[in-house]
Amino acid sequence: MILVGGGHAHVAVLSDWIDNGLPCHSPVIISPHRYLRYSGMVPAWIAGLYDRDEGLVDISALAARAGIVHICDTCTAIDPDRRTVTLNSGGVIAFDIASLDTGGVGRARRILGDDPRLLDIRPIDRFVDDLANVRSAHTGAARRRILVAGGGAGGTELAFGLRNIAGPGPRPDVVFAVGERGLLPDFSKAVRDKVADEMARQGIAIVAGDASMSGGIARAGGESVEPVDLIVAALGSAAPSWPAEGRLACDADGFILVDRYQRSVSHDWIYAVGDVAARADRDIPHSGVHAVFAGPVLAANLRAAMAGANPRKSYRPRWRHLYLMTTGNGSAIASFGPLAAKGRWVARLKDWIDRRWIEKYRRLAASG
Repeated sequence: MILVGGGHAHVAVLSDWIDNGLPCHSPVIISPHRYLRYSGMVPAWIAGLYDRDEGLVDISALAARAGIVHICDTCTAIDPDRRTVTLNSGGVIAFDIASLDTGGVGRARRILGDDPRLLDIRPIDRFVDDLANVRSAHTGAARRRILVAGGGAGGTELAFGLRNIAGPGPRPDVVFAVGERGLLPDFSKAVRDKVADEMARQGIAIVAGDASMSGGIARAGGESVEPVDLIVAALGSAAPSWPAEGRLACDADGFILVDRYQRSVSHDWIYAVGDVAARADRDIPHSGVHAVFAGPVLAANLRAAMAGANPRKSYRPRWRHLYLMTTGNGSAIASFGPLAAKGRWVARLKDWIDRRWIEKYRRLAASG
Protein backbone atom coordinates (compact mmCIF):
# COMPACT_ATOMS: atom_id res chain seq x y z
CA MET A 1 0.00 0.00 0.00
CA ILE A 2 1.14 3.53 -0.70
CA LEU A 3 -0.15 6.78 0.75
CA VAL A 4 0.39 9.59 -1.75
CA GLY A 5 0.34 12.97 -0.02
CA GLY A 6 0.62 14.11 3.57
CA GLY A 7 -2.78 15.71 4.05
CA HIS A 8 -5.10 15.90 7.04
CA ALA A 9 -6.71 12.52 6.33
CA HIS A 10 -3.43 10.65 5.89
CA VAL A 11 -2.10 11.69 9.29
CA ALA A 12 -5.20 9.98 10.72
CA VAL A 13 -4.25 6.86 8.73
CA LEU A 14 -0.73 6.98 10.20
CA SER A 15 -2.29 7.34 13.65
CA ASP A 16 -4.36 4.21 13.04
CA TRP A 17 -1.27 2.28 11.97
CA ILE A 18 0.62 3.37 15.07
CA ASP A 19 -2.24 2.40 17.38
CA ASN A 20 -3.40 -0.80 15.68
CA GLY A 21 -0.45 -2.08 13.70
CA LEU A 22 0.29 -2.05 9.99
CA PRO A 23 -2.39 -3.50 7.69
CA CYS A 24 0.18 -4.94 5.27
CA HIS A 25 3.89 -5.44 4.70
CA SER A 26 6.02 -2.32 4.22
CA PRO A 27 3.58 0.42 3.18
CA VAL A 28 5.09 3.82 2.32
CA ILE A 29 3.99 7.43 2.38
CA ILE A 30 5.04 9.86 -0.34
CA SER A 31 4.96 13.57 0.48
CA PRO A 32 7.18 16.47 -0.61
CA HIS A 33 7.44 17.91 2.90
CA ARG A 34 8.42 16.51 6.27
CA TYR A 35 5.63 18.49 7.91
CA LEU A 36 1.92 19.01 7.39
CA ARG A 37 1.00 22.62 8.10
CA TYR A 38 -2.43 22.92 9.68
CA SER A 39 -4.07 25.65 7.61
CA GLY A 40 -6.57 26.53 10.33
CA MET A 41 -3.83 28.20 12.39
CA VAL A 42 -2.27 30.27 9.59
CA PRO A 43 -4.50 33.39 9.86
CA ALA A 44 -3.75 33.62 13.60
CA TRP A 45 -0.03 33.22 12.83
CA ILE A 46 -0.28 36.15 10.44
CA ALA A 47 -1.70 38.25 13.27
CA GLY A 48 1.11 37.20 15.61
CA LEU A 49 -1.05 34.97 17.81
CA TYR A 50 1.06 31.87 17.06
CA ASP A 51 4.68 31.23 16.21
CA ARG A 52 5.27 30.15 12.64
CA ASP A 53 5.88 26.48 13.44
CA GLU A 54 3.21 25.90 16.10
CA GLY A 55 0.79 24.44 13.55
CA LEU A 56 3.05 21.68 12.19
CA VAL A 57 2.54 17.91 12.26
CA ASP A 58 5.72 15.87 11.76
CA ILE A 59 4.82 13.36 9.04
CA SER A 60 8.29 11.80 9.00
CA ALA A 61 8.17 11.18 12.75
CA LEU A 62 4.68 9.66 12.51
CA ALA A 63 5.84 7.42 9.67
CA ALA A 64 8.85 6.30 11.69
CA ARG A 65 6.61 5.53 14.68
CA ALA A 66 4.37 3.46 12.43
CA GLY A 67 7.41 1.63 11.09
CA ILE A 68 7.09 2.78 7.48
CA VAL A 69 9.22 4.78 5.05
CA HIS A 70 8.51 8.42 4.22
CA ILE A 71 9.63 9.21 0.66
CA CYS A 72 10.13 12.95 0.36
CA ASP A 73 8.96 13.47 -3.22
CA THR A 74 5.97 14.52 -5.32
CA CYS A 75 3.67 12.38 -7.43
CA THR A 76 3.60 13.58 -11.03
CA ALA A 77 1.74 10.71 -12.73
CA ILE A 78 -0.36 7.65 -11.98
CA ASP A 79 -1.14 4.60 -14.06
CA PRO A 80 -4.11 3.05 -12.27
CA ASP A 81 -4.24 0.00 -14.54
CA ARG A 82 -0.56 -0.89 -14.16
CA ARG A 83 -0.79 0.25 -10.51
CA THR A 84 2.22 2.54 -10.54
CA VAL A 85 2.94 6.13 -9.57
CA THR A 86 5.75 8.21 -11.03
CA LEU A 87 7.61 10.66 -8.83
CA ASN A 88 9.14 14.01 -9.65
CA SER A 89 12.58 12.45 -9.15
CA GLY A 90 11.79 9.96 -11.93
CA GLY A 91 11.25 6.99 -9.65
CA VAL A 92 8.35 4.62 -10.26
CA ILE A 93 6.62 2.82 -7.37
CA ALA A 94 4.26 -0.11 -7.80
CA PHE A 95 1.30 -0.68 -5.50
CA ASP A 96 -1.60 -2.97 -4.82
CA ILE A 97 -3.72 -0.28 -3.15
CA ALA A 98 -3.10 3.48 -3.25
CA SER A 99 -4.63 6.29 -1.22
CA LEU A 100 -4.35 9.82 -2.57
CA ASP A 101 -4.44 12.86 -0.27
CA THR A 102 -2.23 15.33 -2.11
CA GLY A 103 -4.46 18.38 -1.92
CA GLY A 104 -5.42 20.60 -4.80
CA VAL A 105 -3.36 23.23 -6.61
CA GLY A 106 -3.63 26.98 -6.76
CA ARG A 107 -5.72 28.64 -9.43
CA ALA A 108 -5.36 32.33 -8.64
CA ARG A 109 -3.32 33.29 -11.70
CA ARG A 110 -5.69 31.44 -13.99
CA ILE A 111 -8.67 33.32 -12.56
CA LEU A 112 -7.22 36.74 -11.72
CA GLY A 113 -4.34 37.10 -14.12
CA ASP A 114 -0.61 37.22 -13.45
CA ASP A 115 0.98 39.84 -11.23
CA PRO A 116 4.21 39.81 -9.20
CA ARG A 117 2.28 40.99 -6.11
CA LEU A 118 -0.02 37.95 -6.13
CA LEU A 119 0.17 35.27 -3.43
CA ASP A 120 -2.08 32.22 -3.76
CA ILE A 121 -2.83 30.50 -0.46
CA ARG A 122 -2.32 27.14 -2.18
CA PRO A 123 -0.05 25.41 -1.58
CA ILE A 124 -0.15 26.62 2.02
CA ASP A 125 3.55 25.97 2.74
CA ARG A 126 4.69 28.18 -0.11
CA PHE A 127 2.19 30.85 0.89
CA VAL A 128 3.56 30.96 4.45
CA ASP A 129 7.14 31.19 3.16
CA ASP A 130 6.28 33.91 0.64
CA LEU A 131 4.26 35.93 3.14
CA ALA A 132 7.06 35.70 5.70
CA ASN A 133 9.47 37.08 3.08
CA VAL A 134 7.06 39.89 2.19
CA ARG A 135 6.62 40.76 5.84
CA SER A 136 10.40 40.88 6.37
CA ALA A 137 10.87 43.06 3.31
CA HIS A 138 8.31 45.58 4.59
CA THR A 139 9.68 45.88 8.13
CA GLY A 140 9.56 49.53 9.07
CA ALA A 141 8.00 50.50 5.75
CA ALA A 142 5.18 52.96 5.30
CA ARG A 143 1.54 51.92 5.58
CA ARG A 144 0.66 49.18 3.11
CA ARG A 145 -2.48 48.32 1.19
CA ILE A 146 -3.55 44.70 0.65
CA LEU A 147 -6.23 43.23 -1.60
CA VAL A 148 -7.75 39.91 -0.48
CA ALA A 149 -9.75 38.00 -3.09
CA GLY A 150 -12.30 35.34 -2.15
CA GLY A 151 -15.33 35.75 0.10
CA GLY A 152 -15.37 32.32 1.80
CA ALA A 153 -14.28 31.45 5.32
CA GLY A 154 -10.61 31.23 4.29
CA GLY A 155 -10.60 34.66 2.68
CA THR A 156 -12.48 36.11 5.64
CA GLU A 157 -9.92 34.90 8.18
CA LEU A 158 -7.05 36.05 5.96
CA ALA A 159 -8.56 39.52 5.64
CA PHE A 160 -8.77 39.76 9.43
CA GLY A 161 -5.29 38.34 9.89
CA LEU A 162 -3.69 40.66 7.35
CA ARG A 163 -5.42 43.71 8.82
CA ASN A 164 -3.74 42.77 12.12
CA ILE A 165 -0.48 41.50 10.63
CA ALA A 166 2.29 41.21 13.20
CA GLY A 167 5.28 43.49 12.97
CA PRO A 168 6.35 47.09 13.44
CA GLY A 169 4.69 50.01 11.74
CA PRO A 170 1.05 50.88 11.12
CA ARG A 171 -1.51 48.22 10.26
CA PRO A 172 -2.11 47.82 6.51
CA ASP A 173 -5.31 48.86 4.82
CA VAL A 174 -7.25 45.82 3.56
CA VAL A 175 -9.71 45.69 0.67
CA PHE A 176 -11.74 42.48 0.66
CA ALA A 177 -13.15 41.53 -2.76
CA VAL A 178 -15.71 38.89 -1.82
CA GLY A 179 -16.95 38.04 -5.33
CA GLU A 180 -20.33 38.24 -7.02
CA ARG A 181 -21.89 35.79 -4.53
CA GLY A 182 -21.05 38.12 -1.68
CA LEU A 183 -19.54 37.62 1.76
CA LEU A 184 -19.69 34.06 3.18
CA PRO A 185 -22.50 32.94 0.83
CA ASP A 186 -22.74 29.47 2.39
CA PHE A 187 -23.18 30.78 5.95
CA SER A 188 -26.21 32.11 7.79
CA LYS A 189 -27.27 35.75 7.76
CA ALA A 190 -26.42 35.99 11.46
CA VAL A 191 -22.81 34.99 10.74
CA ARG A 192 -22.53 37.30 7.73
CA ASP A 193 -23.84 40.21 9.80
CA LYS A 194 -21.36 39.62 12.61
CA VAL A 195 -18.45 39.34 10.18
CA ALA A 196 -19.52 42.46 8.28
CA ASP A 197 -19.92 44.43 11.51
CA GLU A 198 -16.49 43.38 12.74
CA MET A 199 -14.89 44.23 9.41
CA ALA A 200 -16.49 47.66 9.50
CA ARG A 201 -15.20 48.13 13.05
CA GLN A 202 -11.69 47.19 11.97
CA GLY A 203 -11.82 49.34 8.84
CA ILE A 204 -11.72 46.50 6.29
CA ALA A 205 -13.40 47.60 3.06
CA ILE A 206 -15.71 44.95 1.59
CA VAL A 207 -16.32 45.06 -2.17
CA ALA A 208 -19.19 42.88 -3.44
CA GLY A 209 -17.51 41.99 -6.70
CA ASP A 210 -14.75 39.88 -8.22
CA ALA A 211 -11.09 40.81 -8.11
CA SER A 212 -9.12 40.95 -11.34
CA MET A 213 -5.77 42.13 -12.66
CA SER A 214 -4.82 43.43 -16.06
CA GLY A 215 -2.18 45.79 -17.31
CA GLY A 216 -0.64 45.94 -13.87
CA ILE A 217 -3.88 47.31 -12.36
CA ALA A 218 -5.66 45.50 -9.51
CA ARG A 219 -9.43 45.86 -9.57
CA ALA A 220 -12.30 44.87 -7.32
CA GLY A 221 -15.84 44.98 -8.66
CA GLY A 222 -14.49 46.48 -11.88
CA GLU A 223 -12.95 49.51 -10.14
CA SER A 224 -9.25 50.12 -9.55
CA VAL A 225 -8.11 49.65 -5.96
CA GLU A 226 -4.58 50.89 -6.61
CA PRO A 227 -2.16 51.47 -5.07
CA VAL A 228 -1.88 47.88 -3.82
CA ASP A 229 1.27 46.36 -2.36
CA LEU A 230 0.07 42.78 -2.00
CA ILE A 231 -2.73 40.63 -3.46
CA VAL A 232 -3.74 37.51 -1.52
CA ALA A 233 -6.05 35.02 -3.24
CA ALA A 234 -8.24 32.53 -1.38
CA LEU A 235 -10.18 31.20 -4.36
CA GLY A 236 -10.32 27.51 -3.58
CA SER A 237 -8.50 24.57 -5.11
CA ALA A 238 -8.03 23.47 -8.67
CA ALA A 239 -7.38 19.83 -9.48
CA PRO A 240 -3.88 18.68 -10.41
CA SER A 241 -3.59 17.41 -13.96
CA TRP A 242 -2.13 13.95 -13.33
CA PRO A 243 -5.29 12.11 -12.14
CA ALA A 244 -7.20 12.82 -15.36
CA GLU A 245 -4.08 12.27 -17.46
CA GLY A 246 -3.78 8.87 -15.80
CA ARG A 247 -7.37 8.00 -16.83
CA LEU A 248 -8.82 7.97 -13.35
CA ALA A 249 -12.50 8.91 -13.46
CA CYS A 250 -12.76 12.60 -12.62
CA ASP A 251 -15.51 15.19 -12.47
CA ALA A 252 -15.79 18.11 -14.89
CA ASP A 253 -13.20 20.06 -12.88
CA GLY A 254 -10.65 17.25 -12.82
CA PHE A 255 -11.14 16.06 -9.23
CA ILE A 256 -11.01 12.30 -8.66
CA LEU A 257 -14.54 10.91 -8.40
CA VAL A 258 -14.97 8.67 -5.37
CA ASP A 259 -17.87 6.75 -3.87
CA ARG A 260 -19.15 6.94 -0.30
CA TYR A 261 -16.15 4.87 0.84
CA GLN A 262 -13.63 7.35 -0.70
CA ARG A 263 -12.93 4.70 -3.37
CA SER A 264 -12.36 5.62 -7.01
CA VAL A 265 -15.50 4.96 -9.06
CA SER A 266 -13.33 3.65 -11.92
CA HIS A 267 -10.56 1.79 -10.05
CA ASP A 268 -11.64 0.30 -6.76
CA TRP A 269 -8.03 -0.30 -5.60
CA ILE A 270 -7.49 3.45 -5.43
CA TYR A 271 -8.85 5.73 -2.72
CA ALA A 272 -8.81 9.53 -2.65
CA VAL A 273 -9.76 12.13 -0.07
CA GLY A 274 -9.47 15.87 0.59
CA ASP A 275 -8.98 18.57 -2.01
CA VAL A 276 -7.90 16.13 -4.72
CA ALA A 277 -11.22 14.23 -4.61
CA ALA A 278 -14.94 14.79 -5.20
CA ARG A 279 -17.69 12.56 -3.86
CA ALA A 280 -19.94 11.20 -6.59
CA ASP A 281 -22.85 10.57 -4.21
CA ARG A 282 -23.03 13.99 -2.53
CA ASP A 283 -21.56 17.47 -2.64
CA ILE A 284 -18.91 17.97 0.05
CA PRO A 285 -17.00 21.28 -0.04
CA HIS A 286 -13.22 21.21 -0.14
CA SER A 287 -12.51 22.11 3.46
CA GLY A 288 -9.99 21.00 6.04
CA VAL A 289 -12.76 20.15 8.50
CA HIS A 290 -14.14 17.49 6.15
CA ALA A 291 -10.69 16.00 5.50
CA VAL A 292 -10.09 15.75 9.26
CA PHE A 293 -13.37 13.91 9.86
CA ALA A 294 -12.89 11.67 6.81
CA GLY A 295 -9.45 10.53 8.00
CA PRO A 296 -10.55 7.81 10.48
CA VAL A 297 -13.12 6.56 7.96
CA LEU A 298 -10.42 6.25 5.31
CA ALA A 299 -8.14 4.42 7.76
CA ALA A 300 -10.82 1.82 8.48
CA ASN A 301 -11.58 1.29 4.79
CA LEU A 302 -7.91 0.92 3.85
CA ARG A 303 -7.45 -1.66 6.60
CA ALA A 304 -10.47 -3.59 5.30
CA ALA A 305 -9.24 -3.39 1.71
CA MET A 306 -5.83 -4.81 2.60
CA ALA A 307 -7.58 -7.68 4.41
CA GLY A 308 -9.55 -8.46 1.24
CA ALA A 309 -12.83 -7.24 2.72
CA ASN A 310 -15.27 -4.67 1.37
CA PRO A 311 -15.06 -1.19 2.90
CA ARG A 312 -17.99 -0.38 5.17
CA LYS A 313 -17.29 3.06 6.62
CA SER A 314 -18.66 6.23 5.05
CA TYR A 315 -18.11 9.84 6.02
CA ARG A 316 -21.48 11.53 6.36
CA PRO A 317 -21.17 15.26 6.98
CA ARG A 318 -23.46 16.57 9.65
CA TRP A 319 -26.09 19.01 8.40
CA ARG A 320 -24.33 21.68 10.41
CA HIS A 321 -20.72 22.14 11.48
CA LEU A 322 -19.07 24.38 14.01
CA TYR A 323 -16.86 26.89 12.19
CA LEU A 324 -14.64 29.22 14.18
CA MET A 325 -13.12 32.22 12.40
CA THR A 326 -10.42 34.32 14.02
CA THR A 327 -10.79 38.09 13.75
CA GLY A 328 -7.06 38.65 14.20
CA ASN A 329 -7.39 40.75 17.37
CA GLY A 330 -7.88 38.13 20.07
CA SER A 331 -11.54 37.49 19.29
CA ALA A 332 -13.30 35.04 16.98
CA ILE A 333 -16.69 34.43 15.37
CA ALA A 334 -18.52 31.11 15.72
CA SER A 335 -20.95 29.67 13.17
CA PHE A 336 -23.21 26.72 13.89
CA GLY A 337 -26.05 26.36 11.41
CA PRO A 338 -28.20 29.50 11.78
CA LEU A 339 -26.47 30.52 15.03
CA ALA A 340 -23.61 32.95 15.44
CA ALA A 341 -21.54 34.26 18.34
CA LYS A 342 -18.50 36.50 18.74
CA GLY A 343 -16.07 37.09 21.56
CA ARG A 344 -12.78 36.24 23.17
CA TRP A 345 -14.30 33.07 24.56
CA VAL A 346 -14.81 31.88 20.97
CA ALA A 347 -11.13 32.56 20.28
CA ARG A 348 -10.17 30.55 23.36
CA LEU A 349 -12.37 27.68 22.15
CA LYS A 350 -10.78 27.76 18.71
CA ASP A 351 -7.30 27.83 20.22
CA TRP A 352 -8.14 24.84 22.45
CA ILE A 353 -9.52 22.80 19.53
CA ASP A 354 -6.61 23.63 17.22
CA ARG A 355 -3.91 22.98 19.80
CA ARG A 356 -5.55 19.73 20.89
CA TRP A 357 -5.52 18.44 17.29
CA ILE A 358 -1.85 19.36 16.83
CA GLU A 359 -0.81 18.04 20.24
CA LYS A 360 -2.47 14.67 19.57
CA TYR A 361 -0.04 14.00 16.72
CA ARG A 362 2.94 15.49 18.52
CA ARG A 363 2.43 13.10 21.42
CA LEU A 364 1.90 10.21 19.04
CA ALA A 365 5.08 10.96 17.12
CA ALA A 366 7.10 11.22 20.33
CA SER A 367 5.71 8.13 22.07
CA GLY A 368 7.02 4.62 22.02
